[in-house]
Amino acid sequence: MSSGQEPVFPEYETDTSQTSKLLRKFKETPFVPIGMAGFAAVVGYGLYRLKHRGDMKMSLHLIHMRVAAQGFVVGALTCGVLYSMCREYVFKPKE
Repeated sequence: MSSGQEPVFPEYETDTSQTSKLLRKFKETPFVPIGMAGFAAVVGYGLYRLKHRGDMKMSLHLIHMRVAAQGFVVGALTCGVLYSMCREYVFKPKE
């Protein structure tokens, strides 16, 4: 490759820092990090409540925690898909 050649994917080679790539991805798909943060919050809360679960069996508590975390992630991703569909098809800018 000669140095005068243009890159194949210039949008990927202009961002060199990991932070700028991460911020660009968050702007493109805003509901993915929301789903990840919600998952971490539900798991953290579930682990905190693990000590104070009373007479509930541990397996039942873990199943409830898993369902809540998965539900939050699926809900956030569904909202993200609906948001991107509305942005692309309903509020599509006129060309």
